[in-house]
Amino acid sequence: MKDLPSADRPREKLLRHGAAALGDNELLALVIGSGTRLGGALDVANAALSAHGGLRGLGRAHCDELTGVGGVGPARAARIVAALELGRRALTERADDRWRVSHPRAAAQYLLPRYGAAAVEQLGIMLLDTRHRVFRTRVLAVGTLNTTAIEPRDVFREAARAGAAAIVVFHNHPSGDPEPSADDVELTRRLAAAGLLMGIDVLDHIVLGDGRYYSFKETRNL
Repeated sequence: MKDLPSADRPREKLLRHGAAALGDNELLALVIGSGTRLGGALDVANAALSAHGGLRGLGRAHCDELTGVGGVGPARAARIVAALELGRRALTERADDRWRVSHPRAAAQYLLPRYGAAAVEQLGIMLLDTRHRVFRTRVLAVGTLNTTAIEPRDVFREAARAGAAAIVVFHNHPSGDPEPSADDVELTRRLAAAGLLMGIDVLDHIVLGDGRYYSFKETRNL
């Protein structure tokens, strides 16, 4: 970055104009810190973004995948992953302690930053109190890329143990497409029926994709 005019260097731009004035590559270059003998920090940042299809893809990458980029060793990979995780946490933090699920979009806003970008399929539940406020989330099953297995008893065992008044079931599609499969529809039907027997409301089953979601409550009036 020494080859750039002083005013165009990422650190100077940030100090002068604020972080919002920087591009993804410039912000990433600041996290990386320095370049290599083959190129500067901006070159390394551009290579990392290109290798993973941009910032969203970079956010899904593990440390060992990042180290495949020239100039990114284990220490730099750890810094990148840590910075992205801080950003995720900042997006999900609220001033009040308890997130209230008043409608499907509220549930999706809570879940997408936490689970939507997972590289493998995960199925879990949001545990809610009588006012439909979240007091815990639990991942119950982690599958290989596109499959996971879960039974209603596994879901309601956890909900009953925690004393939940209601739950929202969720899982992600690593493909990025939240459209439910036939198995998803059948599982939702079984969960809704079991919830009636158990006296625990199943408010929704939300499928998480790449920045998108599918709500059975919104679409099929669960």
